[in-house]
Amino acid sequence: MAKLYFNFSTMNAGKSTVLLQASHNYRERGMQTYLLTAQVDGRAGHGRVASRIGIGEAADTFAPGDNLFDRLAKRLDQGAVACVFIDEAQFLEPEQVWDLARAVDDLGVPVMCYGLRVDFRGELFPGSATLLALADELREVRTICHCGRKATMVVRKDAAGRALRDGAQVQIGGNETYLSLCRRHWREAVGDRPRSAVGGDQTRWISTDPTE
Repeated sequence: MAKLYFNFSTMNAGKSTVLLQASHNYRERGMQTYLLTAQVDGRAGHGRVASRIGIGEAADTFAPGDNLFDRLAKRLDQGAVACVFIDEAQFLEPEQVWDLARAVDDLGVPVMCYGLRVDFRGELFPGSATLLALADELREVRTICHCGRKATMVVRKDAAGRALRDGAQVQIGGNETYLSLCRRHWREAVGDRPRSAVGGDQTRWISTDPTE
């Protein structure tokens, strides 16, 4: 029975490597796969899924507003597909996640999505939130913080290497921009402190800069 899978991680956990290996396993057995990646992320080149360890493969791209159910239906009309692989799934729109769920249910094709769970502010991406709600199976691709604990969060750094607290949710970047951390060290990096009970302070972010 076809299922919708969400393989989630933080940055630099090797999710694209896992995707490419899984696709290779199908093709090694004579079964075709179909790869899609976000048009907005062109770090590996347009229409390409690539890993930091140097392997990569051509892929079609998706953009906001694309009807992915129609896309998959047209691809299946061209020939059998054993599995669909979606890279950078955090950039899916909620309705596109529903498109994928409908493709699983109505077209009978397995769909495996790979993406980030939360952004640099510790907030869910809309596409990831919908995948967490709809996926038949959830799988975590793990990496570690510098302290050895499991990394579950990511910070976005400015040019001076300081952790940013605000900004657009989507900003494409690699190791020069993002760093994966455990929650404890993410909180230290962004200056998160417990809310004060005195005066009912509801401020989440408390500056650690003595000049402010």
